[in-house]
Amino acid sequence: MTKKILLVEDDKFLRELLSKRLRMEFYSVLEANESSEAFNHLNEHGIDLILLDLHLPGIPGLEILKEIKFKKEIKNIPVIVFSNLMEEKEMNEAKKLGVSDYIIKANFSLDELVEKINKILK
Repeated sequence: MTKKILLVEDDKFLRELLSKRLRMEFYSVLEANESSEAFNHLNEHGIDLILLDLHLPGIPGLEILKEIKFKKEIKNIPVIVFSNLMEEKEMNEAKKLGVSDYIIKANFSLDELVEKINKILK
């Protein structure tokens, strides 16, 4: 069965690039560019993993993460934070909330990201 990834990223170019690569790996990808779209997907679909940017319009990604981790139905979905926010405070808060990984956008390759996702979902 195909695993579903929810990609929450406001940068259209990066979102499309990541979606294309993940689909090449035979993942089903749902895209959201802000919080309400992300929660619509979470409420309607069986998501296997969330790839979450922290710097989003409207509700910040850290607040979305808090909502996810406090909702009984979705709190166990693995979350990879994928952001350029490198402040230790945000990183520590995300880790306390139980993220599976924290990837700095400026320091990643698509292959590394796919490898991390594969490890979590297999």
